[in-house]
This record gives sequence, structure tokens and C-alpha cells, in this order.
Amino acid sequence: MITAAAPGLQAYRNALADFTKARNQALKSAADIAGATPPVTPGFAETLRDSLTTVNDMQTQKKTMIEAFASGETQNVHELMITMQKAGLAVNLTSAVRNKVLEAYRELSRLQF
Repeated sequence: MITAAAPGLQAYRNALADFTKARNQALKSAADIAGATPPVTPGFAETLRDSLTTVNDMQTQKKTMIEAFASGETQNVHELMITMQKAGLAVNLTSAVRNKVLEAYRELSRLQF
């Protein structure tokens, strides 16, 4: 009977050692996180500039793919259509956001103080 309990006891000791090691690593990671400086979040102007740059890049990629398809360099219609849809949706979303911002500006300018 002692030999049957020995593997169970060894498994328990191994599990306990693994748990202790994982707990120590977690505590060390928590201490590292607590001592670290928080990440700097970009401001509104940077976010807006990055978004407009992304939309412009999508439009440029669409134009390049259309020219490549029209000249016969590529035959992949599926990728062309997906790129065109992505670029179109990005422009539509940008336009909708611009309209909402202008609407909010007009509303604020009508307020009387």
C-alpha cells in the first residue's frame, strides 16, 4: 500500500511545486506592472491624423490595384473587389464622422451663454 501512495504523493508534491512557482511568477509580474509607467495614449489630433492616413492609404491601394487589374498585371478580381469595398466603407465612415462633428459644432455655436 505504501508503494501505491508514493506516486500520488509525488504527483501532489509536483503540483504544489508548480503552483508555488506560478504564484511567485505572478507576484513578480504584478510587481513589475505596478512599477512600470502607464502607456501614453495618443491625443485626439494624433488619432484623427492616423485615421485619415489609413483612409488615404486604402484609397491609394485601391487605385493601384485598379490600375494593375486594368493593365492586365493581375487577375485577382476577388481581392480587387474586397479592397474597393474596404476603401469605400472607410470613406463613407470618414464622411459620416465629419458630418457629425460639423453638426455638433453648429449646435455648439447656436448655444447662448
